[in-house]
Amino acid sequence: MLFFVSFAAMESNQQPLERHPWPPYVPDGARYLFLGTFPPKPERWSMPFFYPNKINDFWRVMGLIFMADRDALWDAGCKRFNLQAIKALLDREKIAMWDTAMAVRRLKDNASDKFLEIVEPINLAGLLDCHPTIACVVTTGEKATGVIADQAGIDVPPIGSPVECSVGEHAFTLWRMPSTSRAYPLALDKKVAAYRLVFAD
Repeated sequence: MLFFVSFAAMESNQQPLERHPWPPYVPDGARYLFLGTFPPKPERWSMPFFYPNKINDFWRVMGLIFMADRDALWDAGCKRFNLQAIKALLDREKIAMWDTAMAVRRLKDNASDKFLEIVEPINLAGLLDCHPTIACVVTTGEKATGVIADQAGIDVPPIGSPVECSVGEHAFTLWRMPSTSRAYPLALDKKVAAYRLVFAD
């Protein structure tokens, strides 16, 4: 008997399994939960926290929304994001941070979601069981949105259009936002305008 294995399956099995390096960051009374897919490889980190790549615009978007300054969360002297300032902002605004993949394989050995195989997805229901004050879930890219849409049993919503849904016993508003990666073809001011809608709502 002959067994045929797809090239994609062989490629997947040859790649090492990576587990998420950090726990979720959830301030007391968190209202918002931001979910990316998975951190880049450690050599791209400017800090051991979410969106650590210095060329990712997530923290510049947050700086513009809450402080009217794209570099408010950037430490120019050290050329990295200011983790202490970031956590202070998250605590003040009741924003939790986590990702949708707990274990992955990088099929192309890079940070692209397109070549990221999610082996173990987030247990969103379990997280919300522990933090029931979260009422708004924000996904920062198509792959992350797909994971949450699958767990909620809904179609992937369009960017910028909130959807009411539930996972387990928890109802929440799901916002799909554009990726803050520089690879995503959208100007920074337009990304800021999209993310601002979450907090205006």
